[in-house]
Amino acid sequence: MTLKTILAGSALVVALIPAAQAQSASNADVLGIMKSSFKERGIAKLDRLDQNDLQKQCSEYATQPMPAPMKAALEKAALDAVKYPADGNFLGDWKQGERIAQSGVGLQFSDNDKTVNGGNCYACHQISKEEISYGNIGPTLYQYGKLRGNTVEIQRYTWARIWNAHAFNACNIMPRFGAAGILSEEQIRHVMALLLDPTSPVNR
Repeated sequence: MTLKTILAGSALVVALIPAAQAQSASNADVLGIMKSSFKERGIAKLDRLDQNDLQKQCSEYATQPMPAPMKAALEKAALDAVKYPADGNFLGDWKQGERIAQSGVGLQFSDNDKTVNGGNCYACHQISKEEISYGNIGPTLYQYGKLRGNTVEIQRYTWARIWNAHAFNACNIMPRFGAAGILSEEQIRHVMALLLDPTSPVNR
């Protein structure tokens, strides 16, 4: 779980503050508490606690339904900001994509700025039939391409989901792999191939 995900659950943090303080605690108060609880170490900086506009809105509505027009506007803005491959080539090498999906390294205090980030997809999704241990926070991706096909529309949809899943569900917890710079365009192509190439373990 990322620090930004933790901050999105600020209502829980407020619940841990003594009652007298909790009544007057604002998001700024919670942010101050969070920042005082973490120390910068290596490449892990406190700016990870700074929220963008979407995250701020999701924190505001962490304990109540977000108004539908606001949710739709946030999702549209996220979708409009997706950067698709300029050359129109969405697919790379599924074998490299599988390595990226299995890798959980990167963006941690023990890494450095030359560490190649992984996607850690198996932490939340089933990817292949052979995998016996995987997360279930997200839906299974087994036979993703076999069930959906490999049309241009499916490629664009899948790319957008990986780039910024908030475009389809404003306050979900899936990392913004492209928008947040977690994975490069080339890495996303490889993950796309893992999901859509008929010869990958996902679709066999």
